Amino acid sequence: MKTKDIILEAAAQLFSKRGFRETPVTEISRITGAAEGTIFYHFKNKEELFVAILENFKKKIIEEFKNYEGQAEFKTGLEMLEGIIAFYFRLAGTMEDRFLLLHRHDLYELAEVNPICRGHLEDIFTYFLDLLEQAVSRGQDDGSVRKTDPKKMAWIIFSLVDGLVRFNTFRLYEAGALYNELIESCRRMLENTRSLERLNTCLEPSSRS
Repeated sequence: MKTKDIILEAAAQLFSKRGFRETPVTEISRITGAAEGTIFYHFKNKEELFVAILENFKKKIIEEFKNYEGQAEFKTGLEMLEGIIAFYFRLAGTMEDRFLLLHRHDLYELAEVNPICRGHLEDIFTYFLDLLEQAVSRGQDDGSVRKTDPKKMAWIIFSLVDGLVRFNTFRLYEAGALYNELIESCRRMLENTRSLERLNTCLEPSSRS
């Protein structure tokens, strides 16, 4: 592994556990064995290092979702939405340190004053929100989702999903314990019950036969 990559990985671990402000460059130097001058050769300052970690995470999470989209097959938009939620939970479990970094308050403080940081943060959330919106719209087209505002519904669902993931990230509650209830709640919000009733009626044996 290249020195730059070693610095990025070590800094990501420290930032996620301690926070951006509470992690001195001297600690990154001690963990990696790289002199502070070497760290500042690759990154102008600690802020630039932090933003580089966020950018790498953005690329990774979008890449993972694109690979998932390319392999997954969904019969309905509602099924697609449930699949997206499940995959988000899975990523939060396998990329726990990065999600901890994503949920730390100092990231949002930095985003207020650093437009590049804000851009990466918005890209991450916008990508996921767009996927949810596409699923709702597709569900409306195929009849599995009732008529509603896809964009607003995507925001509501994302708030539910990411809220549970945050509980898990900070070891406040095991998010997986509420996964089934979350999916059921999303179904109740979105399911086109009239369409299902019509489908069931068509499938029932005729009482006249």
